[in-house]
Amino acid sequence: MTIQNRERFLNNVAQHLGRERKTKNVERPSSSLMPQWQVFQHHSQDELADELELQCHSIHTTCKRTNAENLHTVLQETIEELKGQRIIASDDSRNETFGISSLYEDLQKKGITCHIWNSADGQYNLDYAESADVGITFSDITLAESGTVTLFNNSGNGRAISLLPRSYIAIIPKSTLVPRMTQAAKHIHEAEQEGHGVASCVSFITGPSNSADIEMNLIVGVHGPVEVTYILVENR
Repeated sequence: MTIQNRERFLNNVAQHLGRERKTKNVERPSSSLMPQWQVFQHHSQDELADELELQCHSIHTTCKRTNAENLHTVLQETIEELKGQRIIASDDSRNETFGISSLYEDLQKKGITCHIWNSADGQYNLDYAESADVGITFSDITLAESGTVTLFNNSGNGRAISLLPRSYIAIIPKSTLVPRMTQAAKHIHEAEQEGHGVASCVSFITGPSNSADIEMNLIVGVHGPVEVTYILVENR
């Protein structure tokens, strides 16, 4: 894509600022106050977990805490509470790491339909997600301050998993907890700078969808899941 009139525009800005235009050796300005780094700066992972759980009350999200050994049971109980009969989940190596691949097999035996996102299935993934009761993914980075899960959407983890089903479950390894968006952006930037594969689409999800646009009345589940559950897991 060709950028039109860039030079003329930037020269015009510099002229109105009353200085010559800077084209190189631009240094990032420093500030004596850096609140973006100071919020929860010295919190341990346990303290960040407590902050996340507290924030969940404000964003209409259920928060459960467990360890890796009991995740299978807690996830199954949550699916039952949400009356899930059609499940869609991401194709994530952590399904095996945290021992929940077998859960989807067990649910199938009970007559509950489960689909693992597969890029080869194309449109079928979207059609299934649209009719699913529950979508399940892992969080890649979790913001304690706002109760936000970050999803790296890729060929095994389509956006529709967290967007289209009636309910959504985010499995949150405690190691993914960071204070706030500042640290999440830093992590993504550093990963890209170091040549690691970074998803072209990154989703930030904070509880169920909601809107108060009409007469300031909060409506939950306007354009996404009506119910959201976070399962915070102690790492193996």
